[in-house]
Amino acid sequence: MQFPFFLEDVTHITSLLVFSRHDGRVTYFNGDLPVFAHDVEDIDSFRMITAQFCVNGNTKQVDIIRVFGISKIGIKRVVKLNREAGVKGFYAKRKTRGPAVLTPPVLEQAQQLLDKELETPEVADRLGIKRDTLSKAVRASRLHQRVKERPRTSR
Repeated sequence: MQFPFFLEDVTHITSLLVFSRHDGRVTYFNGDLPVFAHDVEDIDSFRMITAQFCVNGNTKQVDIIRVFGISKIGIKRVVKLNREAGVKGFYAKRKTRGPAVLTPPVLEQAQQLLDKELETPEVADRLGIKRDTLSKAVRASRLHQRVKERPRTSR
């Protein structure tokens, strides 16, 4: 059985788990043993350690919400990330959208083909892009399609 003796200026998360903030560092203690430390601005490490405490059973999610004032969904997300990807998930590069399909050179080629009075689906097929992508660019006025004149009919 461990009898906790805590320093002054600590904030209790649970009866055994506390944290202290000094000189721009946050240090977490379990009982009287320091278990983790990170810079105050290091949000990734904060998210990782609070999720780790919940997953390992050191604390409940509600305690993290109460003490740190984060949202319920916020703690659920970091716990899920910890369970699915582990610690490395918190420090991995964020997934971002890939490069745009309609780059300036592609737009230029598409406009040249449209100027030759080719239909939008044919231009898309020739350039190897989705037909809908090209149609959206035409509707957004990024590309201009010549309006075909209708033959006049006599009345």
